[in-house]
Amino acid sequence: MATIGADRLLVQASISSTNLPLVRRLEAVGFRAWPAASVQYDGSWQVRLTAGHPSNRLNSIVPLDPSDHRDVEIRLEKASRKFEAYGRAAVVRQTPLASPVLIDLLSARNWTRFDETMVMTCDLAEAELPDTLDHLPTHDVGRFVDANLAVDRAPLSLKPALAEIISAIKPPSGLFMIENAVEGPLATVLCVQDNDLAGIMSLSVCETRRRQGLGTEILTSALRWARMRSARSAWLQVRLSNRPAIALYERLGFRDAYHYCYWQRGPR
Repeated sequence: MATIGADRLLVQASISSTNLPLVRRLEAVGFRAWPAASVQYDGSWQVRLTAGHPSNRLNSIVPLDPSDHRDVEIRLEKASRKFEAYGRAAVVRQTPLASPVLIDLLSARNWTRFDETMVMTCDLAEAELPDTLDHLPTHDVGRFVDANLAVDRAPLSLKPALAEIISAIKPPSGLFMIENAVEGPLATVLCVQDNDLAGIMSLSVCETRRRQGLGTEILTSALRWARMRSARSAWLQVRLSNRPAIALYERLGFRDAYHYCYWQRGPR
């Protein structure tokens, strides 16, 4: 019998200790909150591709059933060829819904694991939101995109793709910004309300104005907006390496729900 690898043990522990129905629901609302341009299915695997934007959330193979590992080698190769057609290396998103058999295969094939991320949730009914200056959402997608790119110092070439992604979001969305006439955009956040769940996306604060309360201020505005629209829970995603952001979210009542990471195929 083959030895079970460390990666498989981690996956099995994650599956056994995680609320899988919650993971499935948050993954589903996450797809709707950040829609890919092209989505194809192979069994329970979702293959997401977006030519104009490099985000891994928009460009990855996402397994959605831990028991789905039939013909795993053939299917992985087939999905990888779709990425090659886009001129990209294949990427697999590993959540607690990924099969241990698939993770074993990725490890054996020397795929590289990276970007471990925490999904956090918050009970909005119980959350004690700080008394900060309130900001109303804008409906101007172009203005929000310009502000988000400026705050992130991202290339302007991403503007058409980012505008298309935000415009394609079907659930009601609030686009929040903090800016002033002297410094321009200082902070942005996108809040997507999907029935009773509110997703916090693209929270960014200008590098020169961090740790000055702007993150708390704009996030609180988004959560108040969602709560007034009858959202009962909020969720967000944050890299484990971003300790200041995690501390902010924990102060507002967010707690760890589950983790995911990515695996990337190296050059052949």
